[in-house]
Amino acid sequence: MERIGLIAGNGRLPFLFASAARAQGLEVVAVAHRGETDPALASEVASLTWVRLGQVDRILRAFRDAGVTRAAMAGGIGRVRAFTEARPDLGAVRILSRLRSVRDDALLRAVADYFESHGVTIVAPTDWLAQALCPAGHLAGPALNAVQQKDVALGREVATLLGQADVGQTVVVRQGHVLALEAVEGTDEAIRRGAKYGGTGAVVVKRCKPGQDLRFDLPAVGPRTLDVMKEVGATVLALEVGKTVLLDAPELFRKADTAGISLVGVP
Repeated sequence: MERIGLIAGNGRLPFLFASAARAQGLEVVAVAHRGETDPALASEVASLTWVRLGQVDRILRAFRDAGVTRAAMAGGIGRVRAFTEARPDLGAVRILSRLRSVRDDALLRAVADYFESHGVTIVAPTDWLAQALCPAGHLAGPALNAVQQKDVALGREVATLLGQADVGQTVVVRQGHVLALEAVEGTDEAIRRGAKYGGTGAVVVKRCKPGQDLRFDLPAVGPRTLDVMKEVGATVLALEVGKTVLLDAPELFRKADTAGISLVGVP
């Protein structure tokens, strides 16, 4: 049986990838990050090796020992944890020494290049997850009114600029005012911060960075984000079609309908 490597971060995406790869006849060899990856992933894969953030050579060794020549990155790594708890090994030091910038995309591309130079090609998880990508149109909850449609358009415009700067993927808007931009804190905290300043009725827009490398750092949204939106009274979640992974889509749609949150896929 052919083997595929999985470099697992947090959230549900590693589980979705493992399930989809198994369904396509692949044996999944996973490497998980301590403090980030859900230990329950062990029951979904053929083998699981634990590493600390920054242990690049240990990941490579696990894959090479298992005969893995292709691997996907799935799941996020908390940026605050990455700053405070990383334990770079020699491989990570070599990667960092060649970088002019440590922004997300530059760093991840450099990691992918390092893996490929050692015989492990990094592939896009979406090659196995096409069925989990956001479709176009109205997906759940009430239809958008004219003001919300304008807020979505503004959010997409600002998110494009935010992505060009390689800062974040989420923008929070209300009645033509930009309330919050995602940075190191992540999507959920950006939503809470936006609601702190704008009150209820906020519109949340999440989209890929322009020129996004689909092998890593794809936007992903699950039921937990809707829980945060309900908590603060946000009313619209607009996602980019074909480039946002829906984690547990049936539950996502059900929660949106129940909470009265409009969920839309925009091109």
